[in-house]
Amino acid sequence: MESPNDKVLGDFMTDNETTLMEIDQSNIAEDEEENDPFLKFIDYAKSILHQNEGELEEDSARSPGWSWIANRILKTCVSYPSGVTPAILLSELSQAWNEHIRSGAPKKQSDVIMKLKKKHKRAKLPNTVTIDSVFEKKFLSLSSVIEAVIIDAFILPGTNIYMLTLGDIWSSNTLDLYLHRRFYSIADPDNGILKKGREVLLTGCYLRVATGSSVCARLLPTEYFVVLLDEDEDDDAMLIGAQFCSDSFSSVSLDSVKEGTSYSLYARIENIGPLEVHGKSGSLERKQITLVDNDGIRLLFFLWGEQALIANLFSVGSMLALDRPFIASVVDNSLEICDEVCLEYGSATQLYLVPLILHEEQVSVALTQNHYQGSRLLTASNPSEGPIVSQVTLPCDSQGSIDFRNYPFRSYVVDLRDKMTGISLYGVITDIRVSEGIFSLKIEDTTGAIWAKLHFVKSWSLGRLAIAHTVYISGLSSSLTPQESLQLSWYENATGSSFFNLSCLPAFPNTSCLHRLLCLADLSIHTSGAQVCRVWLDQVEHCHVNTRYMHTLCGHRVDQGPNGNLECKFCRSICNAEVELTFHLKITLADDTSKVFAWCIGQTAAELLQISPDEFCGLSEDEQIMYPSSLEREKFTVSIVNSRDNSGSFLEQDRDRAEWEVTRAIKCE
Repeated sequence: MESPNDKVLGDFMTDNETTLMEIDQSNIAEDEEENDPFLKFIDYAKSILHQNEGELEEDSARSPGWSWIANRILKTCVSYPSGVTPAILLSELSQAWNEHIRSGAPKKQSDVIMKLKKKHKRAKLPNTVTIDSVFEKKFLSLSSVIEAVIIDAFILPGTNIYMLTLGDIWSSNTLDLYLHRRFYSIADPDNGILKKGREVLLTGCYLRVATGSSVCARLLPTEYFVVLLDEDEDDDAMLIGAQFCSDSFSSVSLDSVKEGTSYSLYARIENIGPLEVHGKSGSLERKQITLVDNDGIRLLFFLWGEQALIANLFSVGSMLALDRPFIASVVDNSLEICDEVCLEYGSATQLYLVPLILHEEQVSVALTQNHYQGSRLLTASNPSEGPIVSQVTLPCDSQGSIDFRNYPFRSYVVDLRDKMTGISLYGVITDIRVSEGIFSLKIEDTTGAIWAKLHFVKSWSLGRLAIAHTVYISGLSSSLTPQESLQLSWYENATGSSFFNLSCLPAFPNTSCLHRLLCLADLSIHTSGAQVCRVWLDQVEHCHVNTRYMHTLCGHRVDQGPNGNLECKFCRSICNAEVELTFHLKITLADDTSKVFAWCIGQTAAELLQISPDEFCGLSEDEQIMYPSSLEREKFTVSIVNSRDNSGSFLEQDRDRAEWEVTRAIKCE
């Protein structure tokens, strides 16, 4: 018979074991949180962007918030469905943040341009367009010329890509240029001349028009780029004397070129000829520039095909410096030329120009008759580590709601209070409910769970979503229910609203900074959220392949109601005209460590089976039975989630005893 002491001891042991299990689960969750690649990359990107800001307090305040970075990363992943590298993500983040800063800045020209205006005396080239006009029209023809001054020169974070921020003396806007690699040698931060304040001319530019929330366009790399020099500046005068005055036209010879000699030449532009058409079909175009050096000797400089655009950057009387021009046999000796050679714009050629200055005289002529927005101070701290930051200032509206859109840190469920707007959450869906067209999601992170009501303009528009999917949602607002419990609301068309299902994101399996690559044996530990594994199809003789109809908008199954209408089991809508044939697949996945029985639906199932539902249904019954055997040991990279659920959700019928859902699959080549 059990004594009272034994019972107390047993109760203690049971409670203690339960507590230990809870602690263990908590530690696992904290470890997963700490090692989440997506969260780690956000922190890394924030540190990179912060390094680009100044040391002053007002510069630090302009650093991007946590939710802004998360949004931009996921938007970029949507734009690159086949996967994206960390370097591309950092590049996009840097560009987007620079645009964000500029969009809110007053339309005021930089000091560099203001100083340049005072000494600008050259004539405007015929094809010149202003940067302001490019922004207004969102169009730039290939023949257009941009007379620019470098406002900033920098390397995109995490890459070796050089960027120039360009302005002009007529515009308040600036424009970013991806510098062509042939000019990287003169863009070196230590020894290059492409620095702040340098004037340049460019043409043949392709404009990358801004999309989405971006407000700034960018110029793609162009080879038709000329650097302006000023003989009145000591550094430029020394460059001309040291690099371009040692060679003359009379020293150029084909024999020397064959021996590996390269030349740097300096001459005046005497004539710019018309565009000529050559070739039997008239498809070859050529532009002829006549150059005269200081000794009065002439050479022809030919521009072929699209190179003819460079002539738009020249003006008669200007001095042209050619570094490493291509030396060729002359094709037209109608003019007096030297040694029957000519110059061409080769792959290593770089051009510098000393423009013709218009001298002016002074003549006498007769003269003819905000609203300040309040703020709320918040203190963020971690009890175990001490204060993270002393104060964060956030805007507050007249109703007392605090706007968290620019909050520098991640928001957790435990942080949420009444009257908060612009909230973003990153977590796992643990329950979904639908009532009278309103969708309620239970979102859980390591600190707790909360319900969020989703309001759509018309109907569900977020694609497939299910239990255990990992999501990022921004634009949430908090309020208290009549029962004094906290709830969140999300409106599809509200400013700053976004919703990303990372589990179903096409780029997720191929984007290393979004996931860890796990073996199947580790899935028993990492049961929360989407994971990525490399697997093969196993025991295909036991797989179950069914075809059914799916609601196109939400990716869930439809059933026929008593009245003959097709009803979606997820969004509870009648969808007779919005259905498509799909697979419902249950199959065994294996790797060297373990096996799991998983299910999937829609495009993911078609990817695993490598056949469309229509094609499969076109097979005979025997062929359908035999078809899966051809897939034995086929290898895939898959996104997988543990869809086990104890909430009694109406979605459980899709699982049918298979606990793991494959949300994305990519065949391994």
